[in-house]
Amino acid sequence: MSEQSTAALSPEDEARAAHAKKRAGRSAVIGAIFLMATSAIGPGFITQTATFTAQMGAAFAFAILVSILVDIAVQLNIWRMITSSGKRAGELANSAIPFSGHVIAVLVVIGGLAFNIGNIAGGGLGLNALLGIDAKIGGALTAALAIIIFLVKKAGRVMDVVLIVLGIGMIVMTVVVALIAQPPIGDALRQTFVPDQLNFATITTIVGGTVGGYITYSGAHRYLDSGHVGPQYAKPVMRAAANGILVTGIMRYVLFLAILGVVASGVALDLSSQAANPAGQAFGAVLGDAGLRIFGAIFWAAAISSVIGAAYTSATFLSTFTAKLHGGWPLQLATVAFIVVSLGVYLAIGTAPAAILVFVGGFNGLILPIGLTVFMYIGWFRRDLLGDRKYPMWLLIAGTVVTALTWYMGAVSIGPIFAFLGIGA
Repeated sequence: MSEQSTAALSPEDEARAAHAKKRAGRSAVIGAIFLMATSAIGPGFITQTATFTAQMGAAFAFAILVSILVDIAVQLNIWRMITSSGKRAGELANSAIPFSGHVIAVLVVIGGLAFNIGNIAGGGLGLNALLGIDAKIGGALTAALAIIIFLVKKAGRVMDVVLIVLGIGMIVMTVVVALIAQPPIGDALRQTFVPDQLNFATITTIVGGTVGGYITYSGAHRYLDSGHVGPQYAKPVMRAAANGILVTGIMRYVLFLAILGVVASGVALDLSSQAANPAGQAFGAVLGDAGLRIFGAIFWAAAISSVIGAAYTSATFLSTFTAKLHGGWPLQLATVAFIVVSLGVYLAIGTAPAAILVFVGGFNGLILPIGLTVFMYIGWFRRDLLGDRKYPMWLLIAGTVVTALTWYMGAVSIGPIFAFLGIGA
């Protein structure tokens, strides 16, 4: 808008414009929280939780705790660095180490594609349980609805509202099932801190499914749209990130307790069949046919919210290669194209959906430490890019420890993750 047109505005129009801008900014902040939260509670996480809880019982609680601690160290650092610099992850990485942003962008887009194939598969599983329709048709319907959301003129606003509604709905329904399942809470609490067994492949997979790949950057990239960027906004940014972590942490643990209640009661979930749907079996064991319907609703909500998150975040990384994708219709169309490609691959492959959902978590857990290493380098040696001289030392130390941990877990987990899927075994 030109200076002349700005001067021509009446005080009432200026007030309305300021209010609209403030409301849009607030929407983007809340949307960032739920984008991160719903992306981290996708169908992959639900399937992984059911699979590993059936295998490990209450000991899986320790993996949940580790995923939350990793989440805290990763998200607080990524959100603060990206918003302080005012640059998306790929651009910020390139400013510190030439072409490193391109490497991260390629990995995130590949990981996001793998995730989105799994998310669309999850949408198919959810609608199959909810409505009884064929899983591939359900996946196509899920992708189609996500595409429609991004073709709306004010796609950002619509995306925020959809994610908030879906996120709250998932939590409420899962809490109800967990209360009915009556899990052994005492044993779960004990093994949250002192597990009877440890499995690094399991931890790597669940970390990858909840904070790996595109999920690491989803909320921070959406927060940039609020306009509240720069080191002066560090406190509200940290508060928003912490709220997102709180939402995801509650959902993760409640879902685990719901599955644990079923497993502890003596119900054996089928993990061997190619068509196995362990999470659906668990919900069905609690409430029968109604439980399957509730599972379908939760799973579908998790799936479509994750399709939205994976597509949007992966598309924002494409801006590392061209400035045309910084926003507006070009970004919306790139997001739609990403969903279309994901759907095409899903419809073409014959892999069982549950197997896809477990694999993508492990894959993204393996690429997680690469991006973290670059950002820890920025935090220690290129703080000038952040304009944040008071960057918390405890945050850098926590991030560095977690980066080292993810490298170690990835190294020792490559074999077990692929063996779980029968790849190279």
